[in-house]
Amino acid sequence: MRSDMSVRGYVHVYTGDGKGKTTAAIGLAVRAIGAGKRVLFLQFMKARSYSEHAVLERLSTALTLVTLGKPYFVVKEGTMTENEVRAFDGGIVSFTPGRPPEEYRKAMAEGVDLAKKAVSEGAYELVVLDEIIVAAHFELVGNDQIADILSSRLDSVELVLTGRGASDELMARADLVTVMQKVKHYYDCGVLARAGIDC
Repeated sequence: MRSDMSVRGYVHVYTGDGKGKTTAAIGLAVRAIGAGKRVLFLQFMKARSYSEHAVLERLSTALTLVTLGKPYFVVKEGTMTENEVRAFDGGIVSFTPGRPPEEYRKAMAEGVDLAKKAVSEGAYELVVLDEIIVAAHFELVGNDQIADILSSRLDSVELVLTGRGASDELMARADLVTVMQKVKHYYDCGVLARAGIDC
């Protein structure tokens, strides 16, 4: 890691099967803006259709929001339960492992390039890579690309990576790891995602 400023930033990983990873990252972004920091909130697997987007876009000129998802979510065949698929209300495209849709692969590659630039050029004090861990799990982003982002980061940049399924290697490189553990979830009873609460 390189240091161009006197203030040190750290690497956070928010992972696990429980609800709250993106929510925690949004809370940290709000706190950072309140302290006068510039924030990039980069979402790898989400189209601009979630309730938080209506607020994040208007919250502050200090926050830049970029969404790289499509109007559908992609998953490897066999990686989601029936209830999880139902929670997306038909908005899922399943692909054979190792063969994700090309338009999704290209969008994720653009995200990796943007993330490397954001953590290495000093334009932001906080960079959130929301769902990049899920993108890696679905083979849309390589673990080597995530390692490259980490190696490119200025010491002054606070970096947050979210998504279920963080690798042991990523957790070992992080300074802070929070694992959201699901004890009980209404999805398991067939409740679909609710606007303003889950999406």
